[in-house]
Amino acid sequence: MTEPVFMLDSNILIYVLKSAFPNLRRRIEAADVGMVATSSIAYAEVMLGAQASGAAEQAERVFQVVSVLPFDQVAARAYAGLPFRRGRFDRLIAAHALSLGLTLVTNNDGDFAAVPGLKIENWTK
Repeated sequence: MTEPVFMLDSNILIYVLKSAFPNLRRRIEAADVGMVATSSIAYAEVMLGAQASGAAEQAERVFQVVSVLPFDQVAARAYAGLPFRRGRFDRLIAAHALSLGLTLVTNNDGDFAAVPGLKIENWTK
């Protein structure tokens, strides 16, 4: 199994669930096993919405392909060092990616542009 390189933001996971960008699923499935992961923070966001809309089983199938990484003390320390802005979930996910040296895959480039040192890719374009 390959070490993670990419961390998927919750909006990317939601797009996969809704099949909004077919190239996203193909890109994720084409990656080596373990190369694409997500934060436990994004998992919580996605599962909250999936349970409310009756799509929890479908969401869990996505997480069989995309591993969920625990938000740990190192990630919490990275979060504490970020400048305060609104969008706390986004900041938590950014801090998690930073703490692991992963590239964050998101469609909200602007929301994360102010995070120093964060590598971002947008797979919807």
